[in-house]
Amino acid sequence: MSADSATRQDAVGRQAAAGGEAAPAPLLVELVALAHRRLTTGLAAALAEEDCTVDQWRVLRALADGQGHPMGELAQSLLIPQASLSRLVDSLADTGQVYRRHDEHDRRRITAHLSRAGRTRLARLDALAAAHDSAVRAACDLPAATAGPLARLAAL
Repeated sequence: MSADSATRQDAVGRQAAAGGEAAPAPLLVELVALAHRRLTTGLAAALAEEDCTVDQWRVLRALADGQGHPMGELAQSLLIPQASLSRLVDSLADTGQVYRRHDEHDRRRITAHLSRAGRTRLARLDALAAAHDSAVRAACDLPAATAGPLARLAAL
């Protein structure tokens, strides 16, 4: 149990003992939102060592499959507004980590691709993210099997 949930349960218990109404049990959506904020804050601090934001890292990871992705699809899959994604890709392109190319099948579409420099940087970023992930799992005593249910939750 985390310190926050223990503190909240203690407060609920004290309130109930004092004759007050108990606060409702936290909903899954509350817990996931809180976990997301804390995990993202920790990951942002880790990635800052390489002067990278979480969203920049997510874009690089999405492009790591080597397929090239249309900007609209990338925005949709990463849940980033298209204008924000364009700015992210612009900044990554300015530093040579990604490049754009016209789609082979539809010249009106632009696809984003990970460059060799981007792939090299992504390896360093992934190492930082993996270290953060390991620290979180250890602190929370989370087994590797936890990823399955979380992936299903993320796919909803």
